[in-house]
Amino acid sequence: MPFLPRSLLLLTLAAGLIGPVAHAWAQEPNRIIAVINGDIVTRADVDGRRRLFALNAGLNASPASLDRLNPQVTRLLIDERLRLQEAQRRRVPVTDQDIAQSITDLERRNNLPTGGLVAQLRRAGVEPRVLFDQLRVQIAWSRLLRAMLNAQGTISDTEVADFIAATRARAGQQEYLVGEIFVPVDDPAEEPDVRRFVDEIVAQLRAGVPFPVAATQFSQAQSALAGGDLGWVGAEAVDPAVQRVLAQMPPGAIANPIRVPGGFQIVTLRQRREVGRDEATVLSLRQAFFPFPGTLDPNAPTAQQVAVVERARALSTSARSCEAIEAAARASGSDRPTDPGPVRLETMQPPQLRAMIAGLAPGRASQAIIAPDGVAVLMVCSRETRNLAETTPEIARQQITRDRAELLSRQLQREIRRRAQIDLRS
Repeated sequence: MPFLPRSLLLLTLAAGLIGPVAHAWAQEPNRIIAVINGDIVTRADVDGRRRLFALNAGLNASPASLDRLNPQVTRLLIDERLRLQEAQRRRVPVTDQDIAQSITDLERRNNLPTGGLVAQLRRAGVEPRVLFDQLRVQIAWSRLLRAMLNAQGTISDTEVADFIAATRARAGQQEYLVGEIFVPVDDPAEEPDVRRFVDEIVAQLRAGVPFPVAATQFSQAQSALAGGDLGWVGAEAVDPAVQRVLAQMPPGAIANPIRVPGGFQIVTLRQRREVGRDEATVLSLRQAFFPFPGTLDPNAPTAQQVAVVERARALSTSARSCEAIEAAARASGSDRPTDPGPVRLETMQPPQLRAMIAGLAPGRASQAIIAPDGVAVLMVCSRETRNLAETTPEIARQQITRDRAELLSRQLQREIRRRAQIDLRS
């Protein structure tokens, strides 16, 4: 769902990633950087957010690299204050329980125990409040947009039919699986600073920072909630300047910043295909994971680890149904999901795993798959060939909703910024 808070922070959390910052920004943490309609942003706020970005990106951040983030982090925090103020003005509730649930979801997706995320943030020198504040804004803004869109009325069957007809009319043309980062330029005087910042983002992305991390932290588009994922888009759905770049990009590339109406857009091309044509083998899988006590040394496994491997091998030999795999997973004590959801065979990684799964008949368990932290047994429950490029009414409604939400978000952000009283201080 496009409005649910889906922070895709890819948490590479480990103590020591961020070095000490012994310079002016570590001093005077309570110094006010900006006042927004009476709310303040301090040096500590800016430092906390840039450290959170560096942590999630896996950067060994030097003071110089962190300082380059200051202007846009300040701008981002100002916009977030404005969003939260608008949500509060319209009485959009966000409770501590909502934040706690988001933290629980993050821990589950990153295979962390309860309380593990907060503990690792603190070990890395990042106050948990920094992440809590970011989640609160995301949830509040998403709920506000959803309420405003609901007030505009539902999407009609005619709109859905027109969308599907337009898509079918483009059959055979190219479309692109795209990720985006949008950084606005509201004041022409700010453009040189914004340009330097987006150039820095591109440099970090090309140095290995995961695109979803940068999008979640810095993009001002609604797609930031999904790590910048735009899904499949045709030429007519993007700015002409972006389309020209996408047409020439190889999959996996990251484009230089593109000037578009309202700001700069950074795009990455994940895949390309022809509209209406994308045959794929889609699998329903179940997995049982048996965790090791401690990390495995292949040359000197402990007796307990050997017992775990034997338990997995016994399941591999005896299991004859996905229900048996689910039962074994429940008994294993692991918090890994038993059902990973629909899986496209052609994109499974690594290739050795893809080849093994390709040879499995439904209802037949895989051999035990040994990893440093445990052993997995997989089973294919069903296998079918689908045209993933087919536009269903549900997909049409989702895309129309995303487009409306993005337009509304940008319009509302510009409006609340125009009427805001913002005092920037050096």
